[in-house]
Formats: sequence, C-alpha cells, structure tokens
Amino acid sequence: MEKKEIVNKIEYVICCVGAFASKYSLSNSQAYAYLRRFSGIDFLIDCYSAEHTLSIDEAVEDIQAICFKKGGRIA
Repeated sequence: MEKKEIVNKIEYVICCVGAFASKYSLSNSQAYAYLRRFSGIDFLIDCYSAEHTLSIDEAVEDIQAICFKKGGRIA
C-alpha cells in the first residue's frame, strides 16, 4: 500500500470519527473507543474504497448500523 493511500485512509477515518462524535454528542475519544469496540473503524478501513465515495453523513449512518449489529446501542 502506498503512503498516500495510507494517509488518505487515516484522514478519512478521522473525519468520520469526528462526524460520528458530533452527531451523537460524544467526544472524539469516546466516539473512537465506541467505533473501535463495535467494529466501526475496521469497517471504514476494510470498505474504504466504497465508503469514501459516499457523503460523510452516509458513512456515519453505515458505521452506526454496523456497530448496532455488533452490539453497540447508539442509535
């Protein structure tokens, strides 16, 4: 994987974590911990090629749904 691709993924994940935190009134660290625990971060990384073509709001909806399926209860 090229350095540029890694940087793009990192920036995208940071952006999504921030948007998730804002939407659900969490701190960035709380949002990150929740998304890490319930596989939201893994989903963003694994599905980056498709997810980054969507709006950030759509990505936040997707990671919320993934986390809910994995036992997270933020809705």
